[in-house]
Amino acid sequence: MLNLLKRKKQVIDEPDNSTTSEKPEKAGFFSRLKAGLTKTRASFTAGIATLLLGKKALDQDLIETIETQLLSADVGVEATQQLIKTLTQKLARKELTDEAAILQALQNEMKAILQPCQVPLTIPSSQAPFVILVVGINGSGKTTTIGKIAHYFKELDKKVLLAAGDTFRAAAIEQLQIWGERNDVPVVAQQPGADTAAVIYDALESSKAQKIDVLLADTAGRLHTQSHLMDELKKVRRVVAKLDPTAPHEVLLILDASIGQNALNQALEFHNSIGVSGIAITKLDGTAKGGIIFAIAKQLKLPIRFIGVGEKIDDLRPFVADEFVAALFEGEAGTPQ
Repeated sequence: MLNLLKRKKQVIDEPDNSTTSEKPEKAGFFSRLKAGLTKTRASFTAGIATLLLGKKALDQDLIETIETQLLSADVGVEATQQLIKTLTQKLARKELTDEAAILQALQNEMKAILQPCQVPLTIPSSQAPFVILVVGINGSGKTTTIGKIAHYFKELDKKVLLAAGDTFRAAAIEQLQIWGERNDVPVVAQQPGADTAAVIYDALESSKAQKIDVLLADTAGRLHTQSHLMDELKKVRRVVAKLDPTAPHEVLLILDASIGQNALNQALEFHNSIGVSGIAITKLDGTAKGGIIFAIAKQLKLPIRFIGVGEKIDDLRPFVADEFVAALFEGEAGTPQ
């Protein structure tokens, strides 16, 4: 088992030659983003493009069909209404003369929905350690995402420490320790079953002593409907605040894109219960439900800090609205090839 873990570590830690300069790295991630959105594009934008094929202009019947397509792609009622309203207005002004104009109008309005949520997670030099409390349900990719975020901040020359606050699962503690080894960052952990708040408190004390820039604290996965477990997160916040009244500085919710509208329901419940300040959307690759990002952006209006489009250590990147929409439409009529 240990040899297997070492082999995995070697694969993940392999340097990516595309990161030697800014432009190749950006181009490389855009290619991965485009590939990761293949299923969403096939069910969403490609479906709309097929509807528009051969159409010289938009009519009301076609708008209604597009509306159905948007809803079936998990774009959500509110975001769909905004998109359809824009198309209807442009139709009335006779601005939608061909397929390319329709697709361009959709792209522009989709960017308008997402752009307010494009708020990168920045670490102020005046705040050290910057405490990020990571929450989400089991299976959302929480612990893996923490490892990838640790890698991201390490690349920015930040000193990072991990807190293994998911004490309910021994495997979660081990997994976080493996990520610590991969990223060469320390991990504060206790035995399975230990008090989560105590683990994170110890990690914060250690972070202060070691002059750590970023403390990433894992927590046990919980359903948004489990009020007693949500209360535990509130306890964590209270305990951490005893050491630093301003902490945690970020409550980052990890959402699994592949569950579609359920991700939006989770986000609403977590936000209402503990106050979420940022979102990371994982597993956009391999799902046809990537349209959920529009529903989340429109309804919650919370910063989308990161998106994940693959299993590699650098497949998690800060969210850029224009790049996301471009990747979603690339290859369709009127879009870049």
